[in-house]
Amino acid sequence: MQRKVGIEALAVAVPSRYVDIEDLARARNVDPAKFTSGLGAREMAVTDPGEDTVALAATAAARLIRQQGVDPSRVGMLVVGTETGIDHSKPVASHVQGLLKLPRTMRTYDTQHACYGGTAGLMAATEWLASGAGAGKVAIVVCADIARYGLNTAGEPTQGGGAVALLVSEQPDLLALDVGLNGTCTMDVYDFWRPIGRREAVVDGHYSISCYLEALSGAYRGWREKAVAAGLVRWSGSLPGEQLARIAYHVPFCKMARKAHTQLRLCDLEDAKDSKAGTPEAREELAKSAASYDAQVASSLGLNARIGNVYTASLYLALAGLLHGEGAKLANQRIGLLSYGSGCMAEFFSGVVGEKAAERMARADLDTVLARRERVPIEEYERLMKLGSDAPETKAPPPGAFRLTEIRDHKRLYAEGGAA
Repeated sequence: MQRKVGIEALAVAVPSRYVDIEDLARARNVDPAKFTSGLGAREMAVTDPGEDTVALAATAAARLIRQQGVDPSRVGMLVVGTETGIDHSKPVASHVQGLLKLPRTMRTYDTQHACYGGTAGLMAATEWLASGAGAGKVAIVVCADIARYGLNTAGEPTQGGGAVALLVSEQPDLLALDVGLNGTCTMDVYDFWRPIGRREAVVDGHYSISCYLEALSGAYRGWREKAVAAGLVRWSGSLPGEQLARIAYHVPFCKMARKAHTQLRLCDLEDAKDSKAGTPEAREELAKSAASYDAQVASSLGLNARIGNVYTASLYLALAGLLHGEGAKLANQRIGLLSYGSGCMAEFFSGVVGEKAAERMARADLDTVLARRERVPIEEYERLMKLGSDAPETKAPPPGAFRLTEIRDHKRLYAEGGAA
């Protein structure tokens, strides 16, 4: 009998400051609707000095352990998915293990493949447990990143940062994954990259969107073939994608989820033998159904709109937002998830929402996480951007949060604030 494996709980950590996206638009002499309606953005996370990827990852993991009552001695694997690590050799995971005083008898490493890195870690942990190799242990997978494109750039309003920590176990109270039914697609492309030594990424925006949609098509079709064979969805009554209660997508900006959902529906419409849409033009028009998007996708985007792009954590921020709002309603229903990382790699997978999802999400206390943030004026935002998160923090860290406090002989030293 196959083991039931998946996400038991999650926790979110975000920078302590943010910019209102309309303030940014006005400062750049842009109609605010271009950022709000055009991108789907409301707020954008801004990192303080010392609030680097390690600090965000450690804060999220510590919050997960504290909020969900995790026994540290049971943690057998710690993986951090990131594309904004702080060292070319020493992984973020090793910092987190030390800062949280987790067991020395565990496996720790980072996974990197642009925004797909967190999913790579989740699949490694899931398959480790499903194989039986975990022997009763649990895994923590942290997706942590800081997305930066620079002041007065085209990508500026799509910046952000944060971390989502996932507890992966054989008690998947949040989401029991359909192990082995994943669909994948990979291609060697230059749509987005960050050469060694650069703080900001290089991106070919329009090309990256087309790569995302092409990889999504391959990954979704791969999942659908396996899901149909397993009897999870079928080619009757409604299209296979419509039989998923909700779908969460990788969200570099919120409007990308609409494009992604249109592409997924188009895959079903193109492949349906008895498609009533007729011409390619008719199929494309049907694929853009606002009703389908509103029913399956829109409710997952609240957190992303208020935090911005979080690279590896973007999909899991969408999952957190979805279950925060609809955990009880979706209990025992199957949802789909699409992960994409530039370069590129896409993976479509699915799972069944657990009966205790609402209870687990209540412990994550996401409303308080957002309420504690400070809105900053554009002048302060620009000052912080010029400093960067690699500048050590000179103030005491906020309660329950980690900060980089000193770099001594190339060694990074961190401290945690008092009780949250």
